[in-house]
Amino acid sequence: MRRGLTLGKFAPFHRGHQMMIETALAEVDELVVMVYDTDLIDIPLQVRAGWIRELYPMVRIIEAWDGPDGYGDTPEICHEQETYILSKLKGLSITHFYSSEFYGHHVSLALNAVDRRVDEARLAVPISGAVLRTDSFAGRDYIAPQVYADLITKVCFMGAPSTGKTTLARAMAEQHNTVWMPEYGSEYWLEHQVNRRLTLDQFEKIAPEHNRREDALTLQSQKYLFCDTNPITTYVF
Repeated sequence: MRRGLTLGKFAPFHRGHQMMIETALAEVDELVVMVYDTDLIDIPLQVRAGWIRELYPMVRIIEAWDGPDGYGDTPEICHEQETYILSKLKGLSITHFYSSEFYGHHVSLALNAVDRRVDEARLAVPISGAVLRTDSFAGRDYIAPQVYADLITKVCFMGAPSTGKTTLARAMAEQHNTVWMPEYGSEYWLEHQVNRRLTLDQFEKIAPEHNRREDALTLQSQKYLFCDTNPITTYVF
């Protein structure tokens, strides 16, 4: 059985990582992905692992919460990393180790596996996690929509009607050079109200459309998406 392994922090998960996984899936019978904890990005390990699970449900995930901090090619660091990887595998045999980094050599030796480098020069997918952490908006073409949505902080203004939520959402979006989400409930009310009222069935139609529009705007957002209310307000009313 051909079993592959790749690992990383996936901070964030991008098209280069996807190329690595898809290359491995085409070559092995089973693929294991080890996801490391990190403070490089404010996204929890389980969320980063969830990206891979959603996009590649056939992959076996190992969550590495207590991985060593050292990074480099000194004998001490290499030994520490190798020992940790072997301990997390718990005797699982690996035939192919996939990477695009220098550590592919020593880790594959420790695993007694084929050293499979994929796009090490970053020519096929010219992006890196470090670049995306600096400016994910500029590099969003290299990020799957599911991943990019989790990189955006949604800021919602809630309150009674005519308290300035729309003005605040628009002003904050302008200040942060991003987009904002108008209140869909207000738009729906203006179009469908009878004697200034909506039925309960009509109220239930507001949330799905608001969420659809909000999701679409998230992919156009730069770091923040400012929302003029959200379906929670509809629920309260």
